Amino acid sequence: MAPPASTPQRIGLVVWPGVALTALAGVVDALHAANQVLDEPLYEPVLLAVQGRQVPVAGGVLLATRPLVDAPPLDLVLVLCDGPLRLRDADGRSRDEAAALLAWLVAQAAAGRPLGGVGSGALWLAEAGLLRGHRATVHWPHIATLADGHAEVVVSQQLFEIDRQRLSCAGGPASRDLMIAWLAQRHGAALAPELAALLGLARVRGADERQQLPLAARLAAQRGGGSAKLAEALALMEANLAEPLPTEDIARLVGVSRRQLERLFRQHLDALPSRWYLQLRLQRAQRLLRQTHQSVLQIGLACGFASGPHFSNAYRAQFGRTPRDERSVLVRAAAATPGPAVGAGAGGAPAALPRLASDVAPPGLNGPNAQETRP
Repeated sequence: MAPPASTPQRIGLVVWPGVALTALAGVVDALHAANQVLDEPLYEPVLLAVQGRQVPVAGGVLLATRPLVDAPPLDLVLVLCDGPLRLRDADGRSRDEAAALLAWLVAQAAAGRPLGGVGSGALWLAEAGLLRGHRATVHWPHIATLADGHAEVVVSQQLFEIDRQRLSCAGGPASRDLMIAWLAQRHGAALAPELAALLGLARVRGADERQQLPLAARLAAQRGGGSAKLAEALALMEANLAEPLPTEDIARLVGVSRRQLERLFRQHLDALPSRWYLQLRLQRAQRLLRQTHQSVLQIGLACGFASGPHFSNAYRAQFGRTPRDERSVLVRAAAATPGPAVGAGAGGAPAALPRLASDVAPPGLNGPNAQETRP
């Protein structure tokens, strides 16, 4: 059992732009639940970023953070990141921020602080040389990158890993599983089911559970696409819908040439990589039009389109109507359905809009002769 603390244990959460809110919420919710169950404010999350400015996360939400140089003494540091490392961007600021984060992590390790990574966060620890001889994991799209680039790390495909002073987990809700396990190590195994009950979880997921393949990778397997490289490429696409990766970058990250990647897509999915990627982004846009009240422009930007006209033209080419037409159809259909008014469900929640055909069918592709358009 961890001894009672007179002051809260500060958990530093280094937020990298674009990280999923579910990953952040998983950590914060578990810490808050522990404070409630233990009836003492033992844990305090501290949001950090390299420069300490407002950091845009998934969905365009801005988080206020403190700069690394102003971080208080911390009892645990977690790097929350969803995308690949960009250490050599043409943007000099990105390179400087990456170097600053790596140097700061090394200093935290030298001070004896436990370190962890959420999503692709363990890639930063590995790049800083802080995972040598440790078991670690990352979100599925980045497992090959970690394994290929860091032979000194014992890479797993589990939901999470806790190896001595190093913690790591996949993206999204796996952060909650990691924190429940870490807290149970500190306060006793009986804490885990109590936290799960408070958080509304049916069960506690253990470190021995493997990550599930994303939908696109499972779809490829169902179609006979048994290539691990193809599955990695599909997972990368699903993890980077808001900021699409060029086909050349996807090929490089999975360790094949662009031509080899295109051959895999043609062989197993009867499509070019960029065409498949575009369908995933448009399908997400259609879901957002149905399920949210964000503006059309906000949805287009969240799905990786550089402008409103670009989004509208791509959407019309795929679905035969513009995003505004799509929303008008849905609003009229919802208004014709008896029940709560459009936009107000029970308790003021947004009303559910009609189900779309694209929600249950895989992206429609135009075959191997489709003209490639850069995402």
